[in-house]
Order: sequence, then structure tokens, then C-alpha cells
Amino acid sequence: MSDGAYLEQLVPGSEVPAPPAPCARISSLVAALGPLGCTMDVNQPKQEHLLALKVMRLTKPTLFTNIPVTCEERDLPGNLFNQLMKDDPSTVKGAEALMLGEMLTLPQNFGNIFLGETFSSYISVHNDSNQVVKDILVKADLQTSSQRLNLSASTAAVAELKPDCCIDDVIHHEVKEIGTHILVCAVSYTTQTGEKMYFRKFFKFQVLKPLDVKTKFYNAETDEVFLEAQIQNITTSPMFMEKVSLEPSIMYNVAELNTVDSAGESESTFGSRTYLQPMDTRQYLYCLKPKQEFAEKAGVIKGVTVIGKLDIVWKTNLGERGRLQTSQLQRMAPGYGDVRLSLETIPDTVNLEEPFDITCKITNCSERTMDLVLEMCNTNSIHWCGVSGRQLGKLHPSSSLRLALTLLSSVQGLQSVSGLRLTDTFLKRTYEYDDIAQVCVVSSKAKQES
Repeated sequence: MSDGAYLEQLVPGSEVPAPPAPCARISSLVAALGPLGCTMDVNQPKQEHLLALKVMRLTKPTLFTNIPVTCEERDLPGNLFNQLMKDDPSTVKGAEALMLGEMLTLPQNFGNIFLGETFSSYISVHNDSNQVVKDILVKADLQTSSQRLNLSASTAAVAELKPDCCIDDVIHHEVKEIGTHILVCAVSYTTQTGEKMYFRKFFKFQVLKPLDVKTKFYNAETDEVFLEAQIQNITTSPMFMEKVSLEPSIMYNVAELNTVDSAGESESTFGSRTYLQPMDTRQYLYCLKPKQEFAEKAGVIKGVTVIGKLDIVWKTNLGERGRLQTSQLQRMAPGYGDVRLSLETIPDTVNLEEPFDITCKITNCSERTMDLVLEMCNTNSIHWCGVSGRQLGKLHPSSSLRLALTLLSSVQGLQSVSGLRLTDTFLKRTYEYDDIAQVCVVSSKAKQES
């Protein structure tokens, strides 16, 4: 069994890391820990110390796969290859010709560490001398590009350490930054003569980006916002996507659009096995609606750019979990002008030359009070019913009013509702609204037959 690949050690005061020297085998250490991971060691220090420091990364093992080699019975080897595969303890009985295995293997190298995963490491300080060492203090810090974190479980010093005894510690840290990380392990102790000794080792490793996340926003005619999130697996191994959810801001409620109803049950649009292969991309869709207490405040919704953040949880080899949260997602707030006119109700299909009703919502998006007058202008196909030029009264900032209107169409087909004009008598300013919505106009005979 190999001792594994060792972390690159940095020599203090030098710019280029020194190459690692051969180290003693730690078979007994690995045997005691079980199939945890690959080892990381350090160079022998230039100054003779009574204590030795070993650091090993703890990771999950992998399933051992055997490459089958077979031949036909009339070939020269005869049944030799088949018999060897049956006698191989790493193969599955009855399925020797398949690349399946029941045995676990320890990682043969340091492996990759990805953003969002938990970095675990085993630290062991061993007394290699024949003296009793006192006041031993082991400290582990993780240095990133922006901060230095203390990972030691205990800050109390050990009173004494006898020969051939050791101090063990396991540290865990959820990686939240990409780039270069340096694990700094420092050991201080006192010899029998009262001399205080101190040394430290540096271990450098890179944290990689596991996912590529892209977002797109679509602003509906109403205050609804649709978010499309594209998530790509940029690692070299498949992922099991456990959860991809959107945590909305305080002004919105969110509805996931990633399920379909089948026989009264909700099923994922990605199927029952939500695996994401390397370099594959998956799209998630969400609909955000303003909460009732904010929906009536046009000025507040108009300026909202923060939508929420994505929470992504996945699993890799043998259930190793990773989790990422994006920063607050922001959209370009739509511009509605001073007055916003939107349709709340309108029929999909209407009869030719028969009146139908629509409901409009008029919202004052400005910071001043308006005195509005409604004018209805007929088009070639749309004719408004009622009195044009009626007073709507004063409309305060961020206030809205609902208006029921009646119209009819003289032309069949898909017709556009146009011709509404709002005039603010205070500023003598007119706002025109065309192509508000579309309606399908059919003859009464065709509608009855359908």
C-alpha cells in the first residue's frame, strides 16, 4: 500500500517551494485510521527537534475496478483468464467479466479540493526522542487570500508527552474561497533542560471551482420576475444534485417551476436520478411574485433589484457533500415611467362585433400627485365603448386604481388592444398606451362549433 502523495511544503523566507524529501512510511497510522485518505508529510527540519509532525488529508476511498481480460476456450490460453478472474478477490462473484468491484482503495494522490466542500485533515505530533517533553502546544491555522482562520480544536497545552507517544487532532473546515490555501501547523514545547523549542510547517493546496452558474432574468408584464439558472458541472466526476433552491428577498415569494404533476404527484423535470455528468449543464426556472404588502407599493417594487440567492447542495464520491450559496442576485429594474398601465383581466377569445370587458390597473410611479383624464381612441379594428375624456380624479404617489372598460373588435384574427391615453392635467402631459395586450377574435359561428 502506498503512503500517498504529500502536500507541498513551503520553506519560510523562500519564494520557490522546496521539493519534498523521502519520508518514513506511516502504514501503522493508515491501518489505525482505516480507508480515510492520502497522506501529507513534511521535510525533515534542518534543526533537530524532539517531536515529529505528520499531517494527512482525510478523504473518502474509491471503489476498486478491475479490467476484465477474457478469451474463448479454443484460444491458446484456454480457460486460464476466466479462472484467474474468478479467483481474483476484487471481482464480484458471478459478474467477473464486468468492471465491478466490492473492495475499496485508498487515494493514491492528494486529489482535488473544490469550493463548498469540507477540508478534513489529521494532525499527529510524535515524540521521537527518549526524553519526556513538556508543555506541548499544537496550533493549526488556514491562511487564505483574505483571512487567517484558527482550526485547532483546543488551545490548551498538553502537560507532558512521553517517548513514543503522540498527540492527535482532526480539523475540519468548509472551504468558502477559491485559490491558494496554506495550512500552517505550529508546534511549541519545552525540553527536560527547560529550553523552549518552536517550529512550524507550511502546506499549500489549491481550491478549485466546482460549478459554473449563470443567471438570466425575465420581467413579465405584471410584477412577476422569472429567473433562469444554468448550472454546469466543471469537475471531472459526476455529481448528484441534492438540492437547488432559490432563497428570495423579503419582498418576494418564490415558486419553483422544475416539477410536473403526474398522477397527482409532483415529479422532477430531470427524472428520478438527478446526476450531472462532467461538463453537463442543467437549467432551473423560478417565478418570483411580490408579497401582498409590497405589491401595492409601486415605488418600492419599481426600485427593487435584489432578488435573492441560490442554494446548491450536491454529493460526489461515496456521499461527500458540497454546498454553495451565490451572492445576492440582482436584476435590471424595469422602467415604467411616471404612470404604469397594466391589464389584470382580459378574455383569450372573443366574438366578432360583440362587446367584451377588460380590467386595467393604473399606478402612479412618480413622486407627485396626478390628476388624470382618460381618453379612448378607436383603431381600425378596436372600438371602445363608453365616454372618452372622463375624469379619473387625483392619484397619489405609489397609489393605484382599477378601471373596467368595454370594447369590441370589427376584424377577425389576433388583434392588438391599443388607443388608451392618460393626461395629467397638472403638467399637461399625455401618456400613450398602445399594444397593451392581444386578443383572438373569431366569428360567433366558429366559437359555437368549437
